[in-house]
Formats: sequence, C-alpha cells, structure tokens
Amino acid sequence: MKKIEAFIRHEAFDEIRDKLAAMGLPSMSISEVKGSGRQGGYTESYRGAKTTIFMRPKLKLEIALDDSDVERAVDVILEHAHTGEPGDGKIFIIPLDDAVRVRTGERGDVVLVPHSDDAPA
Repeated sequence: MKKIEAFIRHEAFDEIRDKLAAMGLPSMSISEVKGSGRQGGYTESYRGAKTTIFMRPKLKLEIALDDSDVERAVDVILEHAHTGEPGDGKIFIIPLDDAVRVRTGERGDVVLVPHSDDAPA
C-alpha cells in the first residue's frame, strides 16, 4: 500500500478527481493548504502599503491505494496538474504499513476497496 500526497493548483482538481473516479479510484481527501517553493511570492497593495505574499494557496490531495495503482494515479495527476510553470506542485509517494476501516475493524488492502453501490457506506 502507498499514500500519494499531491500539492496542486485548485483549478486542476476537478479533472483529476473525475479521471481517478472513472479509473476506479474514487476515495481521496483534500485540504486547503498554503505553501511556498520555487514559484516565489507576489506583491499586493493594501491601503497604499505594498506587501509580498510568499505562501500561495494550493490543494493537498491525499490518496491511499494499492501499489499496482500508484503509477496510474501519478500519471493522471501529472496530466492534469502540469502547466510547465513554477507552482504546478509536488507529488510525494509514501509507503503505508497498514490501514484499518473504523466501522468494521478490517485491516490491510481490503480497506482500500471502494464500497459497491448497494453496500452501506
């Protein structure tokens, strides 16, 4: 099992979510985050005072998935998040030792399998 943490621009999310869901990878979490990197800051004026903003808004996309799905998911994120400009984001791939479904106590890879439409969530 692996966990993908991808920091992406907001405008890339909808296409990434739709494509991953169509591939059978609908389970994910997102968070609004701010960060800095090579993109650098930008200058704003507020009431006549100029200030430089270094922390840019991004989305943090988190996906736990089977090892066999990692490259497909990374390819989707790259396809839709890449603009070629600084600030496109980063993707981190992290090993997961175990996972537990809280509702049932199930452990391991079975936790990563999405529910069927007729099963209770």
